[in-house]
Amino acid sequence: MIRASQLTRRFGRKLAVDDVTFEVDRGRVVGFLGNNGAGKTTTMRLLTGVLRADAGSSELAGFDIAKKPADARAALGYLPEAATGFSQLTVLEFLTFCAEARGLWANACRRAIERACEAIELNSAMHQPLANLSKGWRQRAWLAQAILHDPPVLILDEPTDGLDPGQKTRLRKFIRSIASEKTILMSTHILEEAEQICDRVIVLSNGRVVADEPLAVFADGSGRIGPAYARATSAAATSAAATSAGAAALQGVA
Repeated sequence: MIRASQLTRRFGRKLAVDDVTFEVDRGRVVGFLGNNGAGKTTTMRLLTGVLRADAGSSELAGFDIAKKPADARAALGYLPEAATGFSQLTVLEFLTFCAEARGLWANACRRAIERACEAIELNSAMHQPLANLSKGWRQRAWLAQAILHDPPVLILDEPTDGLDPGQKTRLRKFIRSIASEKTILMSTHILEEAEQICDRVIVLSNGRVVADEPLAVFADGSGRIGPAYARATSAAATSAAATSAGAAALQGVA
């Protein structure tokens, strides 16, 4: 349902995403892990068509994002990193706009908004402008737009960012409750969150996949993934440093 094939993206001289390949099947929640600057958000933007890849391809629900973008996006619910915008709209106006943009009108629009807001517990903020909401409430409004049209694929970039502890707990339960019917790729900096929600983890470092394992394999005997995560990222950092030093030495010789 989600397929990345040799995705590559540069920003000037920086190689932000380097030959990234993986697949996520239906009924799976995959945690996308990595330190700041590892390439997680850029990869998600490539998958969703927000950015164009320099090389490689991506598919959502069987549709190539470059060749059939409308079909691919119709199957997608996307929560971007630090989502902002539409600040002058109320939550209801924002969700109505999003629903109508996806072809939901009249009763279908109203029912979709009601379902999403009930699932995200957003009803009490419906008539508040987005600009007046706390970060946590804005995050919930943007998450509601991602699930509004009941898409089979969800790509969620830090979905619990800005939520209080109770909201995080409820959102994690919600993601698990819909997992059997969806294909979900979510990034998080909270390793305990990945332990609670995910079936599998993919770790990026310096734009490359350095680990891709079922949670049961990646975790230690206590169910914790911190040790394996540290090993994967530190080994990648050591390798990158060695490569950089070798390149510098060759330039010196030249």
